Amino acid sequence: MNTLSYKSRMLNSETRDKKWYVVDAEGQVLGRLSSRIAMIIRGKHKPGYTPHTDCGDNVIVLNADKVVMTANKIANRTYLRHTGFPGGQRSRTAQEILNRNPERLIEHAVKGMLPKNRLGRRLFTNLYVYTGTEHPHVAQQPKELKLDL
Repeated sequence: MNTLSYKSRMLNSETRDKKWYVVDAEGQVLGRLSSRIAMIIRGKHKPGYTPHTDCGDNVIVLNADKVVMTANKIANRTYLRHTGFPGGQRSRTAQEILNRNPERLIEHAVKGMLPKNRLGRRLFTNLYVYTGTEHPHVAQQPKELKLDL
């Protein structure tokens, strides 16, 4: 039996093939959209997935202000942050974040689905979120990604 035929191949920075994808978030459910984006950024959809390297693709998300949340989460879900000073805990609802800075809603959801280490911080730089339909990444020739959710 040929033992070379079933060896695992590990991707590295020279052998990875990074692509650019565009995702339209209009009418998409936030959690389902974020989990698919996190999977693509991580590279789990590729046959040569390597857990300890950045082998994923770059994702551009458009229409971040038109994302939806199921049930009554838009009014009830609260996001906490801390200023760093005593008594500095602040909270905002999802509706307040959507009105003020809608990109943060998708970024927060995707970041929570990535690893909590150096690799996760590096992978997060492959996500680009915009509120409108225009983006400055035309030179990368991104392909439209259909998420059948």
